[in-house]
Amino acid sequence: MIQHIGKKEGGLDKLKGKKIALVYHDSPYGREPIPLLEERARMHGFQIQLLPVAHPGVEQKATWLQIRRERPDYVLLWGWGVMNSTSLKEAQATGYPREKMYGVWWAGAEPDVKDVAEGAKGYNALALQHGAEPNSAVAKEVLAKLHAKGQGTGPKEEVGSVLYMRGLISAMLAVEGVARAQERFGKGKVMTGSQVRWGLENLNLDQKRLDGLGFAGVMRPVQTSCIDHMGSSWVRVHTWNGKKWEFTSDWYQADERVIRPMVMHASLRYAEEKKITPRTPEQCKE
Repeated sequence: MIQHIGKKEGGLDKLKGKKIALVYHDSPYGREPIPLLEERARMHGFQIQLLPVAHPGVEQKATWLQIRRERPDYVLLWGWGVMNSTSLKEAQATGYPREKMYGVWWAGAEPDVKDVAEGAKGYNALALQHGAEPNSAVAKEVLAKLHAKGQGTGPKEEVGSVLYMRGLISAMLAVEGVARAQERFGKGKVMTGSQVRWGLENLNLDQKRLDGLGFAGVMRPVQTSCIDHMGSSWVRVHTWNGKKWEFTSDWYQADERVIRPMVMHASLRYAEEKKITPRTPEQCKE
């Protein structure tokens, strides 16, 4: 989000003196970005305003009255479920421009905006490695091999939507993890939990493999390891045009120089608190 906002402003150095508000679900999930945003604020000189919203997020009038009073340059939305559409409705009611709002990927699917429709026009959100791709090969295959034969589950019109594509990606990664494990432990054999874990920690889905699976244009290559379960740290922005999502940015890669040390510090602290012994590099090969 910050990279994209910086680009819109003409450079990260242009963020100095700006006010950015974070409207977040008051839970561990919602508080996840705070340490990084505070670090970015120190690096680039902008002010960060923290505005927690109690679950489930349907009462936000005081929050948006505060936003109207403070007039932040941008609002980041780290919401969940009904909280997202409520935020957009309150932004509309208070006159805050939706094009100045940026949601996390859990605030950037069709259910978050469809009830607001034109009122959410201009709202931006992150799409990690997917998006509304109804013309992708894998979506077309689902329509042809399942729905055309009356064997599809769920509404046909949802094929290719943001949440549907997330589901397809999750299913594909699970299958590829088992297949990877079988390459090492025996093709055709039933894999144990630890063997499947090894497979998921050793994925290597290059562009050729993704193209063959029908995921060209849907996601970027992924290569995981024992110390990197994400395998990819790319994101792009899509914008709601009142009827559908449209991609409005190129891909951005997370700045691991800033994020990685913070992740390692937090994970080691968690391991100490829970008395968990991290696996060694040698154990990762098992």
